[in-house]
Formats: sequence, structure tokens, C-alpha cells
Amino acid sequence: MICKLQYTSVTYEAMGVGWSTDYPYAGINLMIRLSEMTRTPISRDESGDPNYWVVRLTDDALFHCPMLMGSDVGTMGLSDVEARRLGEYLLKGGFLWVDDFWGTPAWIQWSNQIHKALPGSEIFDIPVDHPIRHMMFPVNEIEQVTNIQNWLRTHNTSERGSDSPHADFRGIADEKGRLMVVMTHNTDFGDTWEREAESREFFEQFSKKGYALGVNVLLYALTH
Repeated sequence: MICKLQYTSVTYEAMGVGWSTDYPYAGINLMIRLSEMTRTPISRDESGDPNYWVVRLTDDALFHCPMLMGSDVGTMGLSDVEARRLGEYLLKGGFLWVDDFWGTPAWIQWSNQIHKALPGSEIFDIPVDHPIRHMMFPVNEIEQVTNIQNWLRTHNTSERGSDSPHADFRGIADEKGRLMVVMTHNTDFGDTWEREAESREFFEQFSKKGYALGVNVLLYALTH
């Protein structure tokens, strides 16, 4: 169901490790909880664990992915071929959620790359009344989440200080209004799933709301 986007990093961001940030358990745990909280079937391997594929934009398997997830995309650089393939995937009905990239430099890098794939596309703040925020759970506020190590050490959620004052929830839609790309910037929803069992305090503070948004986004991606 979910494919992890493997890309080439052309720069470095503090507290990030490129495409493999939050891999693999963020996606695995999110799929497990989706199957528990809804009737949505998920693909499993012979041992019963969720299948969680890693794909590059040049892989033929890309067009078999209902949904792509990308992390730390403020470090991503796309070749012309990769940008064209991503644009084709999205315009043919694909869906991309990017998460866990922080501050202005990361936003500029990401914005430049996605506009290579979708030239002229408008990035907009997703309003509170948008269907994606109400697919199953009402999500009236987009939580700012920091990685669990930073939280346990500082109890501060902003990883870039004044350059990441709050979480952003933004999107790109096609000409019919279907969201193709969702962006959670200045926040790390991947840790709300990946680290769910590591700290009761972190779970209570962040994971419940993280799963609410995660399930909503998956349901939207699978039905639109």
C-alpha cells in the first residue's frame, strides 16, 4: 500500500538522514494501525508483516504504488528524468506525502524540486474544512512534533527555533481539485508512528494525533 521514496540527497539537514529518515517502522506501524482502526486490507508478506516497498522514481514499480511517502525532502535533488517520472505518477492518480523537513532552506529546496515535477503548480495551505482532515477523525490542528530524542531532551518541538515556529499543512491539487501532494513541514509525523512504543509520555502527547492524521491521509489517498 505505502511505498517509501528513495531519492538522492544533495544537501544535509540537522537531525535528518535523507530518504531513510523514519524508515522502516513509521510506515509499517501506520499500516498496522490503519488495518486495526478501519476495514482497509493491507498487503502482508508470508510472515504476516506489512509489505513496505522502497522505490526510486526510475523504478517501474512506481506506478504500482497507491501512495508514496518521502522524509527529509529538504535535502532531495531530482534529475530531469526523475522529475518527469514523478509528475507523470502524480497526474495519473498517484499520491505523495512528504514529512519531516524543517525551516526555510529546506522548504526552498523542496519547493524547487516539486515544481520541476509539476511546473506552475500552486502550493496552498490545506484548510480546516478540507475533506482530508475529516475522513475518519476531525483534525482541526496540525501538531508540531519533534523527533523523540529532541523531545525527551528538551521538551521543545521547534527544531529550527524561530525559523520553524509552527507546523505547516500544505498541498498541491490537480485541475479537478484532487490532492496529489500533501506536505507536513516543520513537523515530524513519522516519529509519532515509528516511536509509538518507546515513551508513554511521547505517545500520549503526539502519537494519538499523529495516527488520526495518518489514517485520514491514507483513506483520502486510497479513495480519491
